[in-house]
Amino acid sequence: MIKKEEISKIGQFHKPHGIKGELSFIFTNDVFDGSECEFLICEIDNIPVPFRVESYRIKSDVSALVKLKGIDSDQDARKLIHADVYFPNQYMPEIASPGVTGWDYFIGFSLIDTVQGEIGEIIDVESNTANILLVVEDGDNEI
Repeated sequence: MIKKEEISKIGQFHKPHGIKGELSFIFTNDVFDGSECEFLICEIDNIPVPFRVESYRIKSDVSALVKLKGIDSDQDARKLIHADVYFPNQYMPEIASPGVTGWDYFIGFSLIDTVQGEIGEIIDVESNTANILLVVEDGDNEI
């Protein structure tokens, strides 16, 4: 059984693409690209479930189209809409802060504008869509 502490969230399935089970995948970390690991993990009914990746195509720097084994129709793919996608930690490259992957790496950094100067500290990252939103605290307010 896969334990939560053994995996890290790397993105979310967005929507089906076509009729053969391919899924649009919005990722915050492209660690799966070229990795030896042949599967991605989705949480279904609070249980991490591995899915073998048959193929994938990178579409942009934050999205890909993924075909999973056993997901062979748009109806099958619809069951995974908005499912969080995880990757085994053992295949993750070492990073500066253990347990922090993808866009979350930037939490705690200061956001500085070239005109306005320091805006504030990054306290959260919303990465559920292709547009990444940094949540910044400027002392008293969240921006």
